[in-house]
Amino acid sequence: MDPNLTELCQLFDRFKAAFTRHDYETCSNLLTQLKVMLTGFKSLPPLFENTKHAVQELTIARDIYEHAVVLSVKIEDQDAFERDFFQLKPYYTDACGRLPHSPQEYPILGLNLLRLLVQNRIAEFHTELELLSSSALENPCIKHAVELEQSFMEGAYNRVLSARQSVPHETYVYFMDLLAKTVRDEIAGCSEKAYDSLSINDATQLLLFSSDKELHEYIKEEHPEWEVQNGRLIFQQAKEAATCKEIPSLQLINQTLSYARELERIV
Repeated sequence: MDPNLTELCQLFDRFKAAFTRHDYETCSNLLTQLKVMLTGFKSLPPLFENTKHAVQELTIARDIYEHAVVLSVKIEDQDAFERDFFQLKPYYTDACGRLPHSPQEYPILGLNLLRLLVQNRIAEFHTELELLSSSALENPCIKHAVELEQSFMEGAYNRVLSARQSVPHETYVYFMDLLAKTVRDEIAGCSEKAYDSLSINDATQLLLFSSDKELHEYIKEEHPEWEVQNGRLIFQQAKEAATCKEIPSLQLINQTLSYARELERIV
């Protein structure tokens, strides 16, 4: 075996051992070294040269980037997830004819769709969806993300939140928790525009909390500008409206008519 490939495999074994014992700091350090080593293999993207150990090198490189994507979820780093996913993607597209199917492919593709949904990047979500094969669309991991997007667009937020209990892969929990926050922020934004105030009980139900305590914690962390008075939640725009002066509509109408008469006289 090529000495460089042997060294890469040994380093990757150390990475997987650290990953198994949840030593993510060591994993991050080893991952940096692994990525540097991968740049020395011409069989990998973007060159894809047909070297002697090309299939073996492509397989281990794909495995490394798959672990990198999962590691980014474990350390809750969305930027790292995006970088690692796009480094991994050519192994699923350009090298798919040279490598056997990876059992991690659909879970990771579904995870990326879920990330785009959490970040409200709906156009990119549908672009990625268009690139998937019909067989991929039937996979439970992909279907989970698609059904979530449909529920989100329909405003069926209770279905979105309940979907956390039936995630197809344990790595999905992180993004599902973020999606729950996205859903509540969406409801909160609509509520501010629709109501001047709500009772605490109604607000708790509307924002899909199980207790008043959770509601108060959410207000404190996300919307400190809201106020709770006499058992009611008062939104910011209601407070601002109370301090605004009344618009002199009759005066504005008279001025506009006066300008219209002057323009007609000039013409």
